[in-house]
Amino acid sequence: MKILVAIKQVPSRDSYLKVDASGRWVDESDLTFEINEPDAYALEEALQLREKHGGEVVALCAGAGRAVSSVREALAKGADRGVHVAEENLAGVDTFHLGQLLAKAMAAESPDLILTGLQSDDLGHGQSGVVAAELLGLPHATIIMQVELGEGSIRVKRELEDGWFQHMTLPLPAVLTIQSGISKLRYATLMGIKKARTKEIKTTTAAELGVDLGAHASIEKVYAPPRSKQTLMLNGSAQEQAAQLVEKLQREVRVL
Repeated sequence: MKILVAIKQVPSRDSYLKVDASGRWVDESDLTFEINEPDAYALEEALQLREKHGGEVVALCAGAGRAVSSVREALAKGADRGVHVAEENLAGVDTFHLGQLLAKAMAAESPDLILTGLQSDDLGHGQSGVVAAELLGLPHATIIMQVELGEGSIRVKRELEDGWFQHMTLPLPAVLTIQSGISKLRYATLMGIKKARTKEIKTTTAAELGVDLGAHASIEKVYAPPRSKQTLMLNGSAQEQAAQLVEKLQREVRVL
């Protein structure tokens, strides 16, 4: 069974972010980068499925040259091969064309199962996996909490709202977006890091895949959320003040 995992390279979660000179994105000159955390859970799920049922795990990442380090990280954790779609500037590519790029790269591998994270930590659109699945004409399911492999099919558990779950059976091949936190992420071992140096990473481009990335979406402004403070005096008896406080928390702050 061949499992393909689509990962994205994003700034490290503990990075100090500053808006760049254009005001449209963050300054990446001093940032360190890592695998998008939701995608790391998709990789972990793929590795666990391979350990149970055998097969091959392929890590796919589209991005600038530095994205190779995230592919190597996936290989160090246990992926068998890597695919790097080398494109220096994907920041302005809209979701459809990015999904088209991923779909072409995925189709070239002919996987039995495609996994990716629910969304990215930087943009958070949560659409790439679903768009790629539609373009590939494959069944797909989102917010996956559990995967069980069957004979030519998979049974999955989806997280819904208000504590509800949905169980579905999908034919293979299929595309799943994995919910964060469904398992404990593994660390790359020293042996894994050594082995990753000799594992294959195939490099391709949008032009080689026949994808035109001409259409773009633009970010007009990036800024820190404004902070404001306001003092509100509550009048009346203690009971009346308590009632007013509860009402404010329910209707305005919405924490109750």
